[in-house]
Amino acid sequence: MKINATRLLTISILLVQSLSLLSAQSESVIPLWPNGIPENNGITEPEITNNERISNVTIPSMTVYPAAAGKNTGVAVLICPGGAYIRQAAVHEGIQIANWLSENGITAFVLKYRLPNGHAFIPGKDVLQAIRVIRTRASEWGIQPDKIGVSGFSAGGHLASTAGTQFTPDSRPDFMILFYPVISMDSNVTHMGSKTNLLGESANNPDSVAFYSNQLRITPETPPTLLFLSDNDNAVIPQNSIDFYAALKQSNVPASMYIFPEGGHGWGFHETFRYHETWKTLYMDWLKQQKFIR
Repeated sequence: MKINATRLLTISILLVQSLSLLSAQSESVIPLWPNGIPENNGITEPEITNNERISNVTIPSMTVYPAAAGKNTGVAVLICPGGAYIRQAAVHEGIQIANWLSENGITAFVLKYRLPNGHAFIPGKDVLQAIRVIRTRASEWGIQPDKIGVSGFSAGGHLASTAGTQFTPDSRPDFMILFYPVISMDSNVTHMGSKTNLLGESANNPDSVAFYSNQLRITPETPPTLLFLSDNDNAVIPQNSIDFYAALKQSNVPASMYIFPEGGHGWGFHETFRYHETWKTLYMDWLKQQKFIR
């Protein structure tokens, strides 16, 4: 059977276009420090993924989930999974959130940050570098460089709030969305595991405790913030978010906080969480109210 040459050429062009579109829409992994990681966090064991959690992270990167075709809002969110600074809950506090954001026209980036292992500055260095990379390459994903936010869960919420309070001029996030975040390093308020894993030998140093208690680092330049948490969270007590919210308002930073009656800690994208659909609606509505989505 003879195949018409024109028809064959047309099929070939369509195939190439389809593959190109698929490649553009699929997620990809981007190294944060392509010219070499600036310092070692001291972890020597190999990286392990177990029960949807990643531990022993020494090589940081971020995975891109482009906004769904035809829905791009120009907004981007960098996601910091939690895990007490000793592991990262990369699925229900990472990938599932990213897929949902992508479906809603938001380009999502799931950050795999170096675990501190007592080197407290290292995760913060990674999250700020990730924001720089996203902003520098924003046009590749159709992102507006003034609509890049950071979101975090539990200890990842501490990391995200570190980005929003300890940024440099080129790495400031434009908004923060924090889920049941660790905020304070004060022993009466903090999550002790997160504090110990972050600060290491400096856990009892008053200067280190103050420096990484992010409610003390808020200024009028801190970006607008949305907080989600549960009243009955006994792991990261609500006082973390309450103190952060109060400090935001003291500096006249736009802020909203939703405390759900139940849910405990670590619900992330679990559909079993009673307020799963509620928080998703509130999340998108807040972005619209703040005029990040028009």
